[in-house]
Amino acid sequence: MSKILFVLTGAHHWTLADGTQHPTGFWAEEAVAPYEAFKAAGHEIVVATPGGVVPPVDRASLAPEFNGGQEGADKVAATLESIDELNHPIKIDEVDLADYAAVFYPGGHGPMEDLAVNADSGRLLTLALESGKPLGVVCHGPAALLAATKADGSNAFAGYELTGFTNVEETQSGFADKAKWLLQDRLVVAGADFQEGEPWAPKIVVDRNLVTGQNPASAAPLATELLKKLA
Repeated sequence: MSKILFVLTGAHHWTLADGTQHPTGFWAEEAVAPYEAFKAAGHEIVVATPGGVVPPVDRASLAPEFNGGQEGADKVAATLESIDELNHPIKIDEVDLADYAAVFYPGGHGPMEDLAVNADSGRLLTLALESGKPLGVVCHGPAALLAATKADGSNAFAGYELTGFTNVEETQSGFADKAKWLLQDRLVVAGADFQEGEPWAPKIVVDRNLVTGQNPASAAPLATELLKKLA
């Protein structure tokens, strides 16, 4: 089968408005659920990060309360341990898009720190969008879209219907008043047609080859939608 590129954050922290560093990384469920779906369908996974660093998992995402209890948390942690691709990432700037059938960006607060301002990732996203290949981005992953600037200075995703972690969800998670900026606000300013669903409920938005998910619960449905596009 084909190869799918996972682009993950390399950031261990998220710098808040007061300058403090909140420990973060990628959100476990948002990587694990799609990984399992793509592997079950026979696809190969390649991981890319800024500088080729091993992507850190947000330890909070391994807590029982975010995984339906201790059993779920143990299962997610065990699956993460088994994903050897996470230990051997390539550098984003060395990615050849022609090698991949689809591109996927999971979230966590990490992308707010690094991918939101990573020009290599921005170029990759712009190329992926223009290529027509399935492009999936979930939760805080759409922060990376902010770095996708075209030659005329506009954002490559301006005019696209999409979703991501909402202001309401950020408020309910306790970070809205601590953050330097909010993802929903920045995407709207960039020109995106932001689609907001119920807090914490799965929501997928499909616009051309772009598939976005609002929150962690949207990761598995997003993977299903990407697989349909690959069929």
